[in-house]
Amino acid sequence: MTASLSDLTSALIDAARKAGAESADALAVSGTAVSIEIRKGALEQAERSEGVEIGLRVLMGRRQACVSASDTSAATMKALAERAVAMAREAPEDPHAGLADPEQLAKSWDLAALDLADTAPEPSAAALEAAARAVESAALETKGITQVEAGAGYSRRQLHLAATNGFSGGYGRTSTSLSGVAFTGSGTDMQRDYAGESRTYAADMPGAEGIGRLAAERTLQRVGSVKPKTGTFPVVYDERVAASLVGHLLSAINGGSIARGSSWARDLLGKQVLPAGISLIEDPHRPRIQSSRPFDGEGLATRRREIVAHGVLTGWVLDLATGRKLGMPSTANAFRGTSAPPSPSTSNIDLTPGSYSRDDLISQMGTGLLVTSMIGSTINPTTGDYSRGASGFWVENGVISHPVHECTIAGNLRDMLLRIIPANDARAHLSTRVPSILIDGMTLAGA
Repeated sequence: MTASLSDLTSALIDAARKAGAESADALAVSGTAVSIEIRKGALEQAERSEGVEIGLRVLMGRRQACVSASDTSAATMKALAERAVAMAREAPEDPHAGLADPEQLAKSWDLAALDLADTAPEPSAAALEAAARAVESAALETKGITQVEAGAGYSRRQLHLAATNGFSGGYGRTSTSLSGVAFTGSGTDMQRDYAGESRTYAADMPGAEGIGRLAAERTLQRVGSVKPKTGTFPVVYDERVAASLVGHLLSAINGGSIARGSSWARDLLGKQVLPAGISLIEDPHRPRIQSSRPFDGEGLATRRREIVAHGVLTGWVLDLATGRKLGMPSTANAFRGTSAPPSPSTSNIDLTPGSYSRDDLISQMGTGLLVTSMIGSTINPTTGDYSRGASGFWVENGVISHPVHECTIAGNLRDMLLRIIPANDARAHLSTRVPSILIDGMTLAGA
């Protein structure tokens, strides 16, 4: 009989103790993934993968080492533990390394309330292929579309974490996805765009035909793109790309960057980083959302918190080690895989929505740029200087005029974030819910 993930982590902890480890934690992850890709009407790729990975972190005082494997035999676990202990004895001392104290650990959680795993059976490869072909067919029905690449996928993943401090817990999650990329034109006149959706429960997925038609519509809207004007203009970041702005802020307040002193936000704790009235909330307990989780990668209970409250930055994003470096408690933001120690990161994020629609923002901006796609990135992590390639639509007197491409948007994140005006069009099912955003006074480099 195949060992459970709980049994595997227990066996790893036992092996570490026998090898002489002073303390240790173990992570076991199992997963199944199926993916189908259709290109030019033919089945391009059909893949299925299954496997189990195990990881062990051993601590000898303040020295630590991580090892991992995909073989779960007793002999392999014994060898892993012995190797990890030997490596930890030779590792440099890290005064901030260590497991959570028992009183810091999550004691209970409600997996049923989180609802992270679809109870329906795994879809067959044939069913996924049919869904991908439905995306392709719907896109090709739109006049002007010459080619479509469509994909469908399903995954089921389970994990279990255990440690010598007494923590033991696990959970599973599922994901179903559909996407399509539509093409029109040829050579230098070729245009492409995409549409895609992903849900925890397959029953919550929108129809494949709608995804295909949306990909086609977006592609045709890009026909005739030209470079925009160069100058200083307002910019609306479409909901599809607006989350990147919040992502830059979250990177800047990550405990790793703050502890290294390499962040443009290092002196902003307790200061205004967003306009008054706008908050940034992390809520890891939203049901049926793919990034929700009951505890973090070190066994601490996750919780809802305002990272930014009414424009003011309230705290960093911390795991235990970065918290110790900064003399602060962990914010239960540790993430980890099987082959590396924990590091801080966020899960579900919400930016306070505004009272305007995206069309309202476009009308308000007058003349400027609506960004729907971004490529490349030059972000100075120390100063916050921002420069990104973009494409989208030129707006004249509050009305979309024509598609544009090959332009660069520049500014400074510290100043940009203080000027954001959010719309109300964030999609409810996303783990990061950020609406379209208007920012005035951006530097555009185009024609």
